[in-house]
Amino acid sequence: MAAAMAATLVAACSAGSTTTGKSGGASGGASGGGSSDALAIGLVAEPASLDFTTTDGAAIPQALLYNVYETLVKLDQNGDIKPALATSWTVSPDRKTYTFKLVGNAKFTDGHAFTAKDAAFSINRVKKDWTISLKAAMDVVTDAKAVSDTELQVTLAKPSNGWLYRMTSRVGAMMTEGGVSSLATKPVGTGPYTLGTWNRGDSITLNANTGYWGTRPHFNKVTLKYFKDATALNNALLTGTIDVIGTVQAPESLAQFQGNDKYQIIEGTTNGEVLLSFNNSRPPLDDLKVRKAIRYGIDHKALLDTCWAGKGTLIGSMVPPTDPWYEDLTGLYPHDPAKAKQLLQESGTASTPLRLRIPTLPYAVSCGQVVKSQLEQVGFKVTLDQLEFPAAWLTTVFKNADYDLSIVAHVEPRDLGAVFGNPKYYTRYDNAQLQADLAAADAGTPEEQVTLMKKAARELSEDAAGDWLFLIPNLIVADKGITGLPKNAIAESFDLGELGRS
Repeated sequence: MAAAMAATLVAACSAGSTTTGKSGGASGGASGGGSSDALAIGLVAEPASLDFTTTDGAAIPQALLYNVYETLVKLDQNGDIKPALATSWTVSPDRKTYTFKLVGNAKFTDGHAFTAKDAAFSINRVKKDWTISLKAAMDVVTDAKAVSDTELQVTLAKPSNGWLYRMTSRVGAMMTEGGVSSLATKPVGTGPYTLGTWNRGDSITLNANTGYWGTRPHFNKVTLKYFKDATALNNALLTGTIDVIGTVQAPESLAQFQGNDKYQIIEGTTNGEVLLSFNNSRPPLDDLKVRKAIRYGIDHKALLDTCWAGKGTLIGSMVPPTDPWYEDLTGLYPHDPAKAKQLLQESGTASTPLRLRIPTLPYAVSCGQVVKSQLEQVGFKVTLDQLEFPAAWLTTVFKNADYDLSIVAHVEPRDLGAVFGNPKYYTRYDNAQLQADLAAADAGTPEEQVTLMKKAARELSEDAAGDWLFLIPNLIVADKGITGLPKNAIAESFDLGELGRS
């Protein structure tokens, strides 16, 4: 779940502690890459594990998806589905049977040839052995089987607009039966990179896959270096320790790179809805008046200007503008302190303290202070707790729902249903009408999907199931010569195979 835009970390990282970028460690590496060049990318959310089948956290697919693990289909930067390990596919007239033609020359890093049997195994294993909530994307599959080594047939119980799209995400990762025993530490995939070393609390190194079936990546070695705070991250680029700031964590700091010919700044969008989460299952958040009072009490523009330097987009719902059913719903709950105070008094819960339990991530910490202040100005009593991320927050908030309010960026694509369609999810939102609309949208025609998803987003927002603070932007700063950097971070992966140096 949530936090590719997030900071975590364990051991302190200083700007000059390890040089793995332009001047370090590239020569003499494994042969077979597109060049002997090396790249270092500064990030802030280190994985808690490398096994995304049992461990939540967007940092795992950010590092491994499309890089170590490949999928049958993948997303480009515009959010369009394109071939990957599948060269083409057809859909039956009843929209329930997908037939994929697969590449014939891909191999896993353990030497095993990738075939349709591995694809069927991977799809069926999601239903059988995965434990994270995202596994529900495969519930619609009734059968996945190999027709031949290069032909896969997948049968769905009913038509699904969302299934193929989900296959571009981590649930579509192709694995081999012999490589799943050590997923947490030794991933085995068909991708352009292999796992080199993982220095916990510091970095993950990926090496070019010498036996890669496709176009070999430019960089022979990529180091994903994790930083504890925005200042250290920025200093690492300024001092040449890294080549790329993958996720800017202090937007106001962009000024130090602007106008400098050494650097390029990329600004685009993401799927990262920064959600002020409500625990909808217990008082006082089970009261619609309380939820509405919170939404009316938040001045979203002032919050964005204060805690994220005005960078980002106000959306008012769980749908980013890059989705076809986006509708600007920011007008449903304009900032209205008087109305917020009135609703809070009518609820009779003004004296009940709310626990705002946030992860130790830059945007959450910064915005948490603003949310607390704004809610207190309209009469709420708010206690603010910072929980270490990922371990403490995932256990306390995500798994045990021991909170009233929280703040986290949900970065998975098209995740409205995952976050609010499952009553057991940490938001504890249970709305039969929403669930019915989501099911109908998935099974309907593409046109019906758009109409019903707009309806679902609106009813979710009107019911104040949460408060969408803003859509986090894609902000990257890099050395001038780095090419292929994504303007829009739409997929779960930071696709390293697209990168090069001019």
